Amino acid sequence: MIRSVVFLLLLAGLLAACRSEEQRLYERARELTQRFILIDGHIDVPYRLRQFPEDITRRTELGDFDYERARAGGLDAPFFSIYLPAELQDTPGASKALADSLIDMVEALARQAPDKFMLARSPEDVRRAHREGRIALLMGMENGSGLEGDLRNVAYFYERGIRYITLTHARVNQICDSSYDTTRVWNGLSPFGEQVVDEMNRLGMLIDVSHVSDSAFYDVLRRTKAPVIASHSSARHFTPGWERNMSDEMIRALAANGGVIMINFGSSFLRGEYQAMGDSLRRQLRAELEAQGIDPDSPEGRRWMALQRKRHPIGTVADVADHIDYVVQLVGVDHVGLGSDFDGVFALPEGLQDVSMYPNLVAELLRRGYSEEDLEKILGGNLLRVWEAVEAAAELQTP
Repeated sequence: MIRSVVFLLLLAGLLAACRSEEQRLYERARELTQRFILIDGHIDVPYRLRQFPEDITRRTELGDFDYERARAGGLDAPFFSIYLPAELQDTPGASKALADSLIDMVEALARQAPDKFMLARSPEDVRRAHREGRIALLMGMENGSGLEGDLRNVAYFYERGIRYITLTHARVNQICDSSYDTTRVWNGLSPFGEQVVDEMNRLGMLIDVSHVSDSAFYDVLRRTKAPVIASHSSARHFTPGWERNMSDEMIRALAANGGVIMINFGSSFLRGEYQAMGDSLRRQLRAELEAQGIDPDSPEGRRWMALQRKRHPIGTVADVADHIDYVVQLVGVDHVGLGSDFDGVFALPEGLQDVSMYPNLVAELLRRGYSEEDLEKILGGNLLRVWEAVEAAAELQTP
């Protein structure tokens, strides 16, 4: 009996020590996310707010981002996605009009809460916002369809604050082929796409190769005079055959170019089996709505789906860390960052379901032996280095 009591006391002490160590690890992770500049390469806030207007200066019911949660998670500089659905390509002028309206929305957010947000257009702006305790709002255009086939619009959107363009999205456009589209019109970049790459280099705008087909990716690397980014992609090693993620050869080529792959947190990007689980969950939830006589695509239906997705995580923080590990082992720590795709994906892993939870990922990386220097690079330093290299390359092209 006495031995049993002693054993239980020892076990309780061991469990308490483990909990205490885990708490210390989390507190260290939280301190690092606050101290280092944390940049997220892709968050779909503007399009989300277009569908579900909310005040993101305070905690919101829906979505993955708001000011309160961003501050808790240490997020300093989200690239807000100016997302342009591929179907708008069928209506001349529609993509550019939506881009302008979403940019207007982001500008309004910064004006309405200047103590919380500031528009940022350069690495120095990001650093200044960090020093001042404000969140730097960056913008990337997701789908080059917003250019409407007019090269002058590259400079137009640069002046409006766009600092990267994801060359395409779900369908082939006037710039290049898409990883999601089996129709390969250009077999890579179009002639117009080559001009777009040249103009982005000239202006110092980041080229984003997420979403493009493999052949378009290699065409971009052959054409560009500056490093490129994949703003929200992961490693194809874990999702065999899925072109949306990047193959080992592509990650090596990206690193040789000096670029960075920013790991997507979306469950479907993490494991091949999670894609089927996510599809099954979505079908199940839609069926539940339809059984209640609610159209899943109605405002009420979309709102319910938005709430339900948080209650059904798929995957773990360790899955995201596995992608980071894989890239680091393949090409080194200088070529990986974070591109969550918050507000843009249906399912997310448990423990990484909104912008307050970056410390959970940092804690996992600390467990795996990453140094503070490594983490500073992954959280934002690598992206800042690439961005500065893109700006420097542009200056060399200026007469």
